[in-house]
Amino acid sequence: MTVTTHPTTPYDGQKPGTSGLRKKVKVFQQPNYAENFIQSVFDVVEGKEGASLVIGGDGRFLNREVIQQAIRMAAAAGYARVIVGRGGILSTPAASNLIRLRGASGGLVLSASHNPGGPDEDFGIKYNIANGGPAPEGVTEAIYQRTTTIGRWQAVDGPDIDLDQDGEVRVGGMVVEIVDPVADYAALMEQLFDFAAIRAAGLTVAFDAMSAVTGPYATEILERRLGFAPGTVRNGKPLPDFGGHHPDPNLVHARELYDHMMGPNAPDFGAASDGDGDRNLIIGRGRFVTPSDSLAILAANAHLAPGYAGGLKGIARSMPTSAAADRVAAKLGIPAFETPTGWKFFGNLLDAGMATICGEESAGTGSDHVREKDGLWAVLLWLNILAVCGQSVDAIVREHYATYGRNYYARHDYEGVETERADALMAELRGKLADLPGQRFGDLVVEGADDFAYTDPTDGSVSRNQGVRVLFEGGSRVVFRLSGTGTSGATLRVYLERYEPSDIDGDTTAMLQSIVDAAEDIAGIKRHTGRTQPDVVT
Repeated sequence: MTVTTHPTTPYDGQKPGTSGLRKKVKVFQQPNYAENFIQSVFDVVEGKEGASLVIGGDGRFLNREVIQQAIRMAAAAGYARVIVGRGGILSTPAASNLIRLRGASGGLVLSASHNPGGPDEDFGIKYNIANGGPAPEGVTEAIYQRTTTIGRWQAVDGPDIDLDQDGEVRVGGMVVEIVDPVADYAALMEQLFDFAAIRAAGLTVAFDAMSAVTGPYATEILERRLGFAPGTVRNGKPLPDFGGHHPDPNLVHARELYDHMMGPNAPDFGAASDGDGDRNLIIGRGRFVTPSDSLAILAANAHLAPGYAGGLKGIARSMPTSAAADRVAAKLGIPAFETPTGWKFFGNLLDAGMATICGEESAGTGSDHVREKDGLWAVLLWLNILAVCGQSVDAIVREHYATYGRNYYARHDYEGVETERADALMAELRGKLADLPGQRFGDLVVEGADDFAYTDPTDGSVSRNQGVRVLFEGGSRVVFRLSGTGTSGATLRVYLERYEPSDIDGDTTAMLQSIVDAAEDIAGIKRHTGRTQPDVVT
């Protein structure tokens, strides 16, 4: 085995965020750029010698090329085995499952999630640890520090391997195993859910894979194993540019599915997933279900699926997610956890056995079966609930509201804001916090305001500056946060929530208008950003 050492110099800005390193494809195509980051991962992580590494991605542009180089670099780093999804394909939850199933020391997930793909769009690399979840902040910070000093990267010499042929080949002294990317994940889903009940329920389904990674998984599970009609899965072939789609399962980018589900010939159930398969969109006939409500409804009804028949240990949600799940936890008599955004915080709770189901308002829900959010898992749990209850999505949602009240909820995204302007808005907002309690904005009175900080109950670590919360009397609130999932500029996210214990049939836009007005008065969004309306409303 010949290992070649390639001299290099650091690139600025290789700091991985909550979901790894995301940049434009052309940035990753710079000489040594991807190699620098991958080598920094290998230089920092422990336990490589003789270990297994999982590698896969969502099939976006540059996926195969980076996988080939990562394989040669893993061989030089001392790994004994690399497990790769056929064609370089692994959904993020499937990668998490494979890491756990095979006892791998970690994995490289090549994805920019719900960001668009193609030669002029986005690419990303994320390192997941042995529990199958995203690397914690201590690891990502060490990776970043290494990227600032790196002077060489190493790889074994050799040609590309055939990623499309199952089986084993050797690269240097390391075994590379090409595996079916779907089989192990599908088997796990059969353990968790009552496939026989779903098959017998006579439901009709429309699933939009958005020309992204979930297509093969949904086709195998929904059409083959569950027997839904051919064509149930739309846009089912993963494409390097996602067919020109923006693979974010929201009401803007999945508008065709939404219109279909609101039309006269709608099936019983509609769903979509995103670029790497970890997010979901849920729409019943005539009824859109917000991600926050979906989390609460899934938690309230999870016991209907075999994998959760014994009950839940706890429910966790990210801070910006609505408090609807908290009300379910209170009724069930189990803990409710409010964490910063980022699945790694849920991973700690799941590993400690303190929570079973977790969710984020950004269309991510999951459970302790893996250590990532899982779009198709959410779809299957919904189908299991529908099959057992024999009710429509709309009926289940209305019954839930009647029991728990309704948290009217929306997120307003201001995308591509100049970083300096976004930072100035947040700095000014933080400076107002102490004076906000007691102030009135229209019919709303501020009960409390803070910059959310989280003390992890599993290890005592503290995460500060996680978003500004303005809490109003009666359970309503507005949250301001800058997102770390974009590749340029800043995205200002404004989360709007109004709790109504009995008025459950209002129009969401109308019910939230007073919160929108208060948010503008408090933060001065137009003054700071120049924007008069959000780019995306979900």
